[in-house]
Amino acid sequence: MNNPEAIFKIIKNSNCPLYEMDDEFRLKGLALSVEENKPTCITLAADMKEVLVLCKTIEASGINNNKDATFDCSGCTGRIRLIYEKPEDAGLKKAGVVADPPKKHDDDIGATANLLSNFSMFQAIDKSSIKDIVSSLKLKKFPPGHIIIRKGDPGINLFIIVSGRVEILGNDELTITFLEKGEVFGEMSLLSGEPVGATVKGVETTKVLFISGKDFRKILNRFPSLQMYFARLLARRLAQTNIVRSEEFASGMVGKLSEMPPTELFQTLHQNQKTGILSLMQLSKGSAELIFRDGELIRAVFGENSGQQAFFELLKEKEGRFKFIPGLSAQQAEGNPIADFMWLLMEGLNKIDELSEK
Repeated sequence: MNNPEAIFKIIKNSNCPLYEMDDEFRLKGLALSVEENKPTCITLAADMKEVLVLCKTIEASGINNNKDATFDCSGCTGRIRLIYEKPEDAGLKKAGVVADPPKKHDDDIGATANLLSNFSMFQAIDKSSIKDIVSSLKLKKFPPGHIIIRKGDPGINLFIIVSGRVEILGNDELTITFLEKGEVFGEMSLLSGEPVGATVKGVETTKVLFISGKDFRKILNRFPSLQMYFARLLARRLAQTNIVRSEEFASGMVGKLSEMPPTELFQTLHQNQKTGILSLMQLSKGSAELIFRDGELIRAVFGENSGQQAFFELLKEKEGRFKFIPGLSAQQAEGNPIADFMWLLMEGLNKIDELSEK
């Protein structure tokens, strides 16, 4: 007996860890196929019998009301609701076991390509190539205040803003910048392989086109002009982050050593030639105080240690909080540097390496 093919589409997603809204599944006999580059959910596979029964019911009754042809998965950390679609309505090819990605209408692809051609990211790419890229993009809308990506999470997608506005937040929810239509975000973690470095939050209702990291890397390899675009963008955003960090120190700053380790913290003060008092709290041996004058370290106290030894011990700290207050009194500013800063830093790191080898 030739079992008819059934196609189901996600119409409701409650924190499903594997699938997204509008993802489609193809069921034929006992074979369940999912969209390309998506894993097969064991829970959904276990629901196969229920799905098969539903298919037969639909086939026998001729139901075409979407409301009557839905079902929920059994659930794990999240749940999804699916709706039955006739294969001809779903617009999918009927050959093979592995599902083909849904085809977008030519008019939609053309309209999206025209929109993207006005964005700086795509201006060096011809229209036909942009149409090829569009087939890898998905559209999503976020309400105001929604966290689109969060600092520390793994980088998964590149986002292109179609409409709306987002805010980029750094340490302690401090604003780094705002991005609007035609700008992109999420690229830094995809290019570096590191976790997301900043939280991105919608300021107003925002529509984005997004592409998976895997497809993004394929497109970069195909178009050298995009490689140049993102290289310049990455350099510009790193410089922007450094400027913001310098401004934060100029007005005073607080933070966590888990987010900004001692080596990075001390180097930032040195490179930006800052003058002021750096207090560190909740350390393994109590509190510490360092005084910087024009970026040079002139005083360091940590527990029973002072001077160079205090600095060396502080480099080992991984947890705690810090607060920098700019400015010194005439008395506080007196004294010579403890030592050349870069020598201090390298000597301290060498001591840490020696301890780890013992």
